[in-house]
Amino acid sequence: MPAETHVTGQPLEPEEVLLVIQERLAEILEIDEKLVVPMARFREDLEADSIALIELVEALEAELSERTVGFRIDDEDLVDLSTVSDAVDYIMARLAKIENKG
Repeated sequence: MPAETHVTGQPLEPEEVLLVIQERLAEILEIDEKLVVPMARFREDLEADSIALIELVEALEAELSERTVGFRIDDEDLVDLSTVSDAVDYIMARLAKIENKG
């Protein structure tokens, strides 16, 4: 059976991406999802260390690649993501790039 190389399902909305980030990060950091707001800074406000952020990336890649084949987050891009909103914008841009290829 050939590997899938297309986008599956409906494109995700920013609100859906935010919800996924809130759920996964709250689980990883063992905090209330309500604290994971768009303007929250990963390190300063949520006290997420490098290991927690790597866990978040792995969780997001696992979940979002089920919905969009080929989705991944480049490790070098993590340095530029300081807030939850930055992460949502980054993911939306990556998803759009994949969708435009398909």
